[in-house]
Amino acid sequence: MNFFGLLSGIATLLIIGLGFPLVIQTERRLGFLWWPYMLGIGLLLIVASVLIQVDWICIVTAILGATFVWGSTELKEQAVRAKLGWYPLNEKKIQPPFVEIIKKWRAPHL
Repeated sequence: MNFFGLLSGIATLLIIGLGFPLVIQTERRLGFLWWPYMLGIGLLLIVASVLIQVDWICIVTAILGATFVWGSTELKEQAVRAKLGWYPLNEKKIQPPFVEIIKKWRAPHL
């Protein structure tokens, strides 16, 4: 019997499940302006997954990368949810490098 598909599905579920707290905590502590860095990390992980020969590591890396890409699109929406009072609002967020340039860009949206 081959449990590879079942175990990769479970790994996917766990990694995506950890993506929700990642988005909530990133927006709360850092703010939504960190989305380009989160997107960059995700894209680097996806590219790295193509180069990895070991199946398990390749799958986990790709899923983690996709979760970071998705998270970068959710940061702006999470900021809106925090302003609505659905989540705790933190006014003392850490500003990212190049914040003035990032403010001119539109945040990605799915």
